[in-house]
Amino acid sequence: MGKSGWKWDFRSGGLVFRGAAKVSLDVKGRLVLPVRVRDELAKGADLRLVATADPDKCALIYPIADWEQLQDQLLSLPNLNPESRWLQRLMIGYATDLEIDAHGRVLITGELREFAGLQRDAMLVGQGNHLELWDEGAWMQGALASIQPERRTVAAPLGLAELKLSAGLKRSPPEQK
Repeated sequence: MGKSGWKWDFRSGGLVFRGAAKVSLDVKGRLVLPVRVRDELAKGADLRLVATADPDKCALIYPIADWEQLQDQLLSLPNLNPESRWLQRLMIGYATDLEIDAHGRVLITGELREFAGLQRDAMLVGQGNHLELWDEGAWMQGALASIQPERRTVAAPLGLAELKLSAGLKRSPPEQK
């Protein structure tokens, strides 16, 4: 992986985004993609990106191939279901093709910036096949709130109980006496 925090995964043929970076949006709403992101994108066959809204009030940025798969899944949801229809309206409605200019910038639309509450200072956070773009203040507030014991639920989300942070170890750590 190297120092970059981003990795190209040849097994799946797609990018694997990890890590977090502080970024800034200029007065026109342009975001300079970190060099490490641009370098990894340049390794792929397609440099096109799509940005959209996330229900958690951030912007999501996908490589076009991953976005098209997600869009197909969204369009296949039952459109008579109000929650499905709202998610389709939100994510497909805000979806915007991003062009990377010669300076490595992408323009985040005013509507998407307003929805996500994006100001000048932001955080770009890798989430596997996509990036999340958060207002820095909202990111910090959410990160701090998420570690508060009173914010945790009693029941673990499906699959979380099986997650092992020591998955790479050959044996289990010794039991504490």
